[in-house]
Amino acid sequence: MADTTLLRQRAPREQPPPPHGRGLLKGLLITARPKQWVKNVLVIAAPAAAGELLSRHALSRLALVFALFTACAAAVYLLNDARDAEADRAHPTKRHRPVAAGQVPVPVAYATGAVLGVLAPLAAAWLCTPEVAALLAAYLGMQLAYCISLKHVLVVDLVVVTTGFLMRAVSGGLALGIPLSRWFLITTGFGALFMVAAKRYSEAVQMAGSEGATRALLTEYSTGYLRFVWQLAAGVAVLGYCLWALEEGGVPHTSVLPWRQLSVVAFVLAVLRYAVFADRGTAGEPEDVVLRDRALAVIGAVWVAMYALAVANW
Repeated sequence: MADTTLLRQRAPREQPPPPHGRGLLKGLLITARPKQWVKNVLVIAAPAAAGELLSRHALSRLALVFALFTACAAAVYLLNDARDAEADRAHPTKRHRPVAAGQVPVPVAYATGAVLGVLAPLAAAWLCTPEVAALLAAYLGMQLAYCISLKHVLVVDLVVVTTGFLMRAVSGGLALGIPLSRWFLITTGFGALFMVAAKRYSEAVQMAGSEGATRALLTEYSTGYLRFVWQLAAGVAVLGYCLWALEEGGVPHTSVLPWRQLSVVAFVLAVLRYAVFADRGTAGEPEDVVLRDRALAVIGAVWVAMYALAVANW
């Protein structure tokens, strides 16, 4: 009896200590999802396509936009994890996230996310352009609405995630004042929808016949519908790219070969190769698919080389 009483008295002392500074910073960094930051490289898409990527002004401005988008994305992840902390603790894998696990206190996650969310658009307005600041503010508003309610609305959830990719691609052009081709916007938008729908389709295939979907809305989609979406998006993206590649814009070409038009072949091959993984239900994160498959990486490198030659008019 005495031993039991002694154990009860010592129990509070055996509780995990509050997170110290280094552990808290590490937890905040993990919550910000550094692996996802590679998506923000899309900010160079429009300047690269326009051949205005190599000047010192362009590089410094794009590095700033990349950092600001990273801050906005980190703010959304922090606020989302703080809001879903209780639900994540009951999830077999999400319970290990720093906020759910207690490594980052919920109030700290809320405060850090709010600070980043406010400072990023303000910094854009001061250091970049009002258009980029407005875009970042719209991105934050849309992503927060997604975390709160839109992720539970059929089709709208796909549109919101796709629009996030498109906003990244548009921001680079706005930062440098580059006119954006309508075919560029169509190709980027439907290319993003293709990858988003392929990811959802893969998740739906992998969870078929099992309980506890990582995304509750997946139970509302049929695999047939998601397959239709990524196939439709792939077709429109290819058509948009063909029209973009054939768009002359009144500029005479003196290059050895029509590299811009030839790049259509590499683009179509890349879509077809990516569709293999989508069809198998193994198209998870786009960056993982590209890095895991050597053939797709080689096709992507060839496409980049062709388009670079087209921009250089070599």
